[in-house]
Amino acid sequence: MIRALTGFSTRHPWKIVALWSVIGIFLALVAGVLTPRVTQAAGGDFLPKSYDSAAALQVAEEKFGVTSDTSTLTVLVGRPDGEPLTGPDQKHLASVAKELGSRRVTMPDSQDTPTKSDDQIPFLATDHSQKPKVSVGMTAPDRTFALLSVRLEGNTADTGMHNLFRAFREQAEDAFAEVDLRTGFTGGLADHVDTRDAEESVQRVVGLLMLGLIVLVNVLVFRSLCAAFIPLLAVVIVGGAATGVIVVGALLTGIKLDTSTPSMIGVVLIGIGVDYFLFLLFRFRELLRERPDVAPRAIAAEVGSRVGTAITSAALTIVAAFATLGIATYEGFRVLGPAVAVSVLVMLLASLTLMPALLAITGRRMFWPSHALKRASRPGLAGRTGDFVARAPLTSILCSVALLGALAVGMTGTRMDFGQGGTHHETEAATTAAEIARALPAGVSDPATVYLTAPEGDRVSTASLGELSGELTRVEGVGKVGAPVLNEQRDAARIDLYLTADSQTQAARDLVSGPVRDTVAAHTPKGMEAHVGGTAAIFADISSAVDKDLKTVFPVAAGLIALILLVLLRSVLAPVVLLLSVGLCFAATLGSATLVFQHALDKPGVNFVLPLVLFLFVVAIGTDYNILISDRIREEMEGPRTARAAVARAVRHTAPAIATAGIVLAASFGSLAIGSNASTQQIGFATGLGILLSAFVLSIVLVPAAAALLGRRIWWPVRPRRRHGHSGHAEPAAPVRTTADHHPESPTTTG
Repeated sequence: MIRALTGFSTRHPWKIVALWSVIGIFLALVAGVLTPRVTQAAGGDFLPKSYDSAAALQVAEEKFGVTSDTSTLTVLVGRPDGEPLTGPDQKHLASVAKELGSRRVTMPDSQDTPTKSDDQIPFLATDHSQKPKVSVGMTAPDRTFALLSVRLEGNTADTGMHNLFRAFREQAEDAFAEVDLRTGFTGGLADHVDTRDAEESVQRVVGLLMLGLIVLVNVLVFRSLCAAFIPLLAVVIVGGAATGVIVVGALLTGIKLDTSTPSMIGVVLIGIGVDYFLFLLFRFRELLRERPDVAPRAIAAEVGSRVGTAITSAALTIVAAFATLGIATYEGFRVLGPAVAVSVLVMLLASLTLMPALLAITGRRMFWPSHALKRASRPGLAGRTGDFVARAPLTSILCSVALLGALAVGMTGTRMDFGQGGTHHETEAATTAAEIARALPAGVSDPATVYLTAPEGDRVSTASLGELSGELTRVEGVGKVGAPVLNEQRDAARIDLYLTADSQTQAARDLVSGPVRDTVAAHTPKGMEAHVGGTAAIFADISSAVDKDLKTVFPVAAGLIALILLVLLRSVLAPVVLLLSVGLCFAATLGSATLVFQHALDKPGVNFVLPLVLFLFVVAIGTDYNILISDRIREEMEGPRTARAAVARAVRHTAPAIATAGIVLAASFGSLAIGSNASTQQIGFATGLGILLSAFVLSIVLVPAAAALLGRRIWWPVRPRRRHGHSGHAEPAAPVRTTADHHPESPTTTG
C-alpha cells in the first residue's frame, strides 16, 4: 500500500502537487469561515449531564433562556471625579441603561442593514446585530460607582462578536459621556476581546519568529533555500486541509470543538509535518550521494517507500494515543483526541503522496545551492555520538537515566491547578475588575448561581425560598446573596451568590463544591430540585471529570501503544525498552514543569490538562522518534556489521534528522509559552522540553545504547539475520568505518 502510494505520486508528481494545493487552499478558506460555527468557549458544555453544574446549565437554558452562547458583561458607571453618585446621576444612569437596552447594536460595517436580508446565504454570513439585555445591578457601598449587567448572544470566539462588543462599548461610552459619567467594562466578552487585542501583536511576532526559526534551522542543516521553504509551504497547505476536514466534519456531525482545538491542531501539524518531511529529506540526500547515477525520481520513490513505512508506524502511534481520548467522560477531551488523530492521518497521507512528489519534481535541485551532494558525508558530531554510544552503551544508559531521574524527582508534591489560566496583561477589563473588587465581593462580576425547579404543575414563590437564602448568607465565603428571581412561568427560581473569592480560584471551587452545595442540599424546599452553577462550580466538576479520565486514559493509551509497537517491531523486548524510556521521559518532563512553575514561580500548581497533554505528546512523539531510530538500527543490523557497528552507523545517519526535527517541533510548541495565558505557557514550555528530551536523550542516546548493549537480542523473537551481501540500502564499495567497527562484540553482547 505504501509502495503503491509513493510510486504513483512520484510517477505523477505535478498532478499530486496540484491536487493538494487546490484542496488545501479551499479547505483552509472554508475553515476560516466556519470555525466560529463549530467552536464554543463554555467549558461546562463539555461536561456530562450527570454533573451538577451541567444540570444547572440545562435549567438556565430551559427556564431562563441563558444559553452557552450568552455572554454577560459587567459595566461600571461612575463619576469622572471619583465622587459618590448623586441622585441626578442615578436617574441619568437608569435612563441611559434603558436606552441602551432598547437600541439595536449593529456591526460597524452594517449600520444601514441592521437585520440580515433574506437573500443572504446563511452558510457564509452571520449577522450578529441584536438588542442587548441591560439591567441595573449593585451599587458600591461608598456609592462611587454602580454596575450594569449586559447580556449579548453569540460565540465569544467569533470575531463578529468581538466587533459587536466594540460597537456596544462605543455606544455606551458616548451615551454616558453625554451625562458626564465614565464607564468601564469587564467580564465575559470584554475580558476575551481585551486580552486578544493585547496579545495580537505579540502572537503575530511569535508566529513569525517560529516560522523564521524553522527556516533558519533548515538553511543551516541543508545549506539550501529550497529545502528550507518547500517543506514549510507544503506543511502549511496540508495543515489548512486538515483543519478544514475537522471543521467541516464537526459542522456535519453537530459536534462542538473547544476554541483552542483549531490552533492546537495547527501547532501539532506544523511540527509533525516538518518532522516527517525532514525524515524524507535526510534519507533522500543520503541516497543521492550514494547513487549519483540513479535518477532522482527513482530515489524519491524508494525513499518514500522505505521511510514512509517508519513514518506510517510513527503516525499510527500518535493516532492511537489520541484516539484513546474518545473514552474520556469530559467531552472537551473526547472531541480533541479524534480531531488531532484525524488531522495526523491527513498529514500522514500527505507524507506518502505530496512530499515524495515534491522530491521527485525538485530532485537534486532541492539542495541548491549547496554542493554537499558532490562530496562524501563526514561523520561529524552525529558520527562521534554514534561511536561513543556503541562503544560505551552502559555509561550512556546510566547518564541518560540519571538525568531523566533527577528531573523526575520534581514530580514529588505535584498539585493540579484547575484555574483557567489568568493573563498578565493590564487590560482595561482587568483594571475595571480590580476596581470593582476593592469595593464589592470579588465574585460580583461572575456569581455562582443556585437554580431551583418545582415539580411539573407546581409553582415557586419567593417566600418559600427565604430559608435557603438565609442559610446561604451564613456560609463563610459567601459575601452577598441576591434576591430570588423567578422565571416567567414561575416554575423555576435563580439565586445569585457573590463570593468573596474570585470565581477562577481554588478557594471558590472548594467553596461551591463543598459548603455551598451541602447547604443547598440540606435546605432546598421539599419537592424542589436544586443545582449549583457558575464558573467556580463548572471548574470544580471539570476537575473531578479530568481526574477520573486521567486514571482511565493513561493505562489504555499505554496498552494500545505497546500493542502497536509489538506488531510493528515484531519484538517483545524492544517495545519494553521504548515504553520504559518514554515513560521516564514523561516523568522527567512533568517533574521539570513542577519545579519551574509550582516551586520556582510559586504558582498554585501545574495546569490540570498538562499531565494528559504531556503524556500524549511526549509519549506519542517520543515513540515517534524511537520508531525512526529503531527502524534504522534494525535495517543496519540486517547488514554484515556487528550489532554495535550497526548502532553507530544508524545514529550517525539518523541523529541529524531526529535532532533537527526535535528542534523544529519543540520550537513549534514552545511558541505557545510566549504569551500571557498561564496555562498555555505551561503547556508550551513543558511540551517543548519533553520533545527535546525525547529527541536528544531518548532517541539519540538511550535507545541506541540499549540496542548496543543487548545486541540482536533486542529484536527477539524475530532477530535480524546478518547478511553479508546487500544490507537493504546502497553503500559505497568500501563500507563506512566507525569506531565501533574496531570493537568486535563478545558472545555476551552479540545476540
